[in-house]
Order: sequence, then C-alpha cells, then structure tokens
Amino acid sequence: MEEMVVEALLFGDRQAQLLAARQLAQFSTKQRHNIAQKGIIPPLILMLSTSDYEAIEAALFALLSIAFRSERNKILIAKSGAIAVLLDVLQCENRLLVELGVASLLTLSSCASNKLAIAASGAISLLLELLNSQSNNSMSLQANLDILSTLHNLSTCHQVIPSIVSYGGVATSLGLINLAPESVTEKAVALLENLVSSSRIALEEAAGTVGAIQCLVEAMEEGSRQCKEHAVAILLQVCDSCRDRYRGMILREGAMAALLQLSVDGTKRARDNAKRLVLLLRDCSNCSQTTKQPKNIVLLEQTMRQIEQGVGETAGMSVALLEEMISKLRT
Repeated sequence: MEEMVVEALLFGDRQAQLLAARQLAQFSTKQRHNIAQKGIIPPLILMLSTSDYEAIEAALFALLSIAFRSERNKILIAKSGAIAVLLDVLQCENRLLVELGVASLLTLSSCASNKLAIAASGAISLLLELLNSQSNNSMSLQANLDILSTLHNLSTCHQVIPSIVSYGGVATSLGLINLAPESVTEKAVALLENLVSSSRIALEEAAGTVGAIQCLVEAMEEGSRQCKEHAVAILLQVCDSCRDRYRGMILREGAMAALLQLSVDGTKRARDNAKRLVLLLRDCSNCSQTTKQPKNIVLLEQTMRQIEQGVGETAGMSVALLEEMISKLRT
C-alpha cells in the first residue's frame, strides 16, 4: 500500500494523487513518518500551488498527517518550500483552506528549527492581519486560537519578537484581551507577556496604550487562572519599568483587591508576582510624607502590616481578614 501511494503521488494523474493524499491520513503514525522520506513531500507541495481547491485540501490534510509528532518531517516540509506556498493558501477565498493553512503553519511553527524561516517569509504580518480583520470574515474560534498559538510559538524565539512588535502584535493582543472568548483572551495575554518580557519597545507600547492598564487589571480580576498569571506578570513588568509613572495608574484602576486575592489563591507564579507587585505599589519611599495618601493606599498599608505581623493563618493572613480587606478595597 505504501509503495502504491508513493508511486501515485510521484507519477500519477490528478485523480490518483488525490486518492493517494487522502489515503495517507489512514496510515499509522510510523507509516506516515517513514513514507515522508520517499520523496512525496514535493508533489504534495505542488498540489498546494494549484488553483484546484480539492487538491489543496487533500494535500493540506496529508502534510498535517506527515508532520504530526515528527520534528524531522516538520523540518523537511519547511525546507521543501511549504512555508511560502502556505502563505498563498492563507490569502485564498476558501475559508476551510485558510483554516487548514493556519493549522499547517501552526504545526510547522512548533519546531524550533522552522521559526526564523517562518518569520522571514512574511507570515507574521499576514497572521496579524487575519486576526485584525475578524469583523470582516467568519473564521472559526479554532482558527483564531491557531493563529495566536502560531504567533506565540514564534515569540519564544527572541530574534522574531521585533518583527511581531513592529507589525502591531502589541496592539492586536491588547485588542483581544477582555473582548474575546476566554480561550482567545488567554492566548492573547500570553503572547503579550512574551513580547513585553523581551522587548522594551513592546513594554513601553503596552504601558502607554490608553486603557491597557485597565484592561490588564480586569483580566487579572476576571480571567482564567492562566490569564490572571500572565496579566499580573505584565503589570509587574510595567510597574517595575517606571514605578513613579505607573504605580498610581495601577492603583487607580483598583488592582489591589485582585492582587491580594491572587496572592493567596493564584498559581504559584501568580502568587509570587502578585506579592512582588503589591510591594512595589505600597512602597512610598519616594513619596512626600506630608502628602495625603488615597484611601486604597492606606488600606493597603494596613493590610500589609497585618500580613507582616503574622495575623491569621497560612501566609500570615486569615481568610476572614483577606475577605474583609478586599471588600474595603473594592468599596
């Protein structure tokens, strides 16, 4: 069977190639990995280069099958010229093919060896354009998640981050936070954290965008556990970058209640970052002692003193004290 599929892809007519490409998906993982070494990837990529939607669909499914759980095949597919052809697929008018093309690019982007090549191809601007034009098309939720996951994969390569930032990755990520389904928001804030963690330009853009701090505080209050973890990490970096400038802005958005809550019941990383951010927010060493402090800062100081004095249960704060202080901070 394998030899028949190889022969059909290499030498068969259109119908034979279609049938062979579809049969690939029925092979075992081991068979698919082995058959990729027999020269079938170039003909599949040629099928992508046609205007035959049926052939493109069959080839995309076949390439996804071949790449599944095989770093070697992902590299081979990319080196065979698939990336440039996939970008053409992303610009076609068939929604199914666009979404399959995005899924294929996501699979290739999960391989470290392919990230620079994907970034150099112009994929980043196209992926961001697809995200930004959601009001004008009907791409599925999964396609949006795949696009964000692809950008996130690329953002783990530091050399790629300047390109994502320059093409508007910060603004796009902020635009999706709190304005999209939770799964999309979670991936958007994760991407944003990667950007601001590695790029001073991205950090300054995120911090300086009107409404961004409010957006991040809301994500920290209302998002999933992972979303809260990413949001507090971003706010910590913003505050740490210029505490004198951003401390008051974060306080005015009412962040302390969420931070106190997060410092107790967030993920381990979220708890650590929440406590670090609370310390930055309460540090008035550079503030005039004669300046009247806002109510929320006074309450924060009171809470922190009680925590440090060992009031209550684990971590120095009882559940009752926590609830009481959060209630006061939110009023």
